[in-house]
Amino acid sequence: MSKEPVAVVGIGQTKHVAARRDVSIAGLVREAAGRALGDAELTWADIDAVVIGKAPDFFEGVMMPELYLADALGAVGKPMLRVHTAGSVGGSTALVAANLVAARVHGTVLTVAFEKQSESNAMWGLSLPIPFQQPLLAGAGGFFAPHVRAYMRRTGAPDTVGSLVAYKDRRNALKNPYAHLHEHDITLEKVQASPMLWDPIRYSETCPSSDGACAMVLTDRSGAARAPRPPAWMLGGAMRSEPTLFAGKDAVSPQAGKDCAADVYRQAGIADPRRDIDAVEMYVPFSWYEPMWLENLGFAAEGEGWKLTESGVTELDGDLPVNMSGGVLSTNPIGASGMIRFAEAALQVRGQAGEHQVEGARRVLGHAYGGGSQFFSMWLVGSEPPD
Repeated sequence: MSKEPVAVVGIGQTKHVAARRDVSIAGLVREAAGRALGDAELTWADIDAVVIGKAPDFFEGVMMPELYLADALGAVGKPMLRVHTAGSVGGSTALVAANLVAARVHGTVLTVAFEKQSESNAMWGLSLPIPFQQPLLAGAGGFFAPHVRAYMRRTGAPDTVGSLVAYKDRRNALKNPYAHLHEHDITLEKVQASPMLWDPIRYSETCPSSDGACAMVLTDRSGAARAPRPPAWMLGGAMRSEPTLFAGKDAVSPQAGKDCAADVYRQAGIADPRRDIDAVEMYVPFSWYEPMWLENLGFAAEGEGWKLTESGVTELDGDLPVNMSGGVLSTNPIGASGMIRFAEAALQVRGQAGEHQVEGARRVLGHAYGGGSQFFSMWLVGSEPPD
């Protein structure tokens, strides 16, 4: 039996900020979910199941929050699933929800992802004590900086590439009303003059800590036919994982990322991603990961990703726009960050991205990764349903 086509008919986000003191976690997720339902012109009663995701519970110190969020999300008496794959969880949560529709288990599914980082401290939550990791490794940046340096050695990329990415994404964020960082006075010189945190990663080349939530309503073909606006159609989706550390692991370009992208392209009939995909919402928490992931996802040959960045290809008006919304560099409620990438990809093909809309976007990739570059989730959405 063939899969049921999956359509994105509703998208909702909160305004992402450093601290949402005005709402609880339940209020935060309900705000995003309510906006997604409003976009789809549906009610809570129209939802058959809820799939929720977030990053590790110790980020807020609330264990298994999904248990008390059922009421806030209209899930009382309905199936509710929790997904967790570290930082990629927003993407994998959306894929679990999409697969429930594709398998015809449920007709219409609400999927939600969130983080309320202000209620804890994720950087120190990610800093494990000796003997579990080496000393002086504070936060995710300390883990990923050596991989960035390895990329620079491997490719000969100049040390200016990271600041070019950050400058681009922060300017894009100014066009996105939901983005956390709106740095109206941003300049390339300011990025390059910001303090060095983890060599070669500077302060302005890192993501913020955000409170926020994102939600989507996914439905089948009959639900899409009743939608008030043209939906985004899922053309392919996949998850892959590999261990954080193993003999022969390529930390610069993980095999799981390559395999995940290849599976998505196969499902969607993409022969040449550089030619066939119009834009990418890519999970880039540290600016150097843009050129690294351009190679990992097949948009550039090995060693050539930084050249796309340097030549302006990934600018909003470039040949392959990347992170039109401002990306994770401008908004990072960790558990929701991957779903925001997926949702922003859907907004693009629906023509609803506002000032950061890419004209004529027909196929857009949403990408998320998590953990020690060990979890990957991606989907490709299009303006037309799959064949």
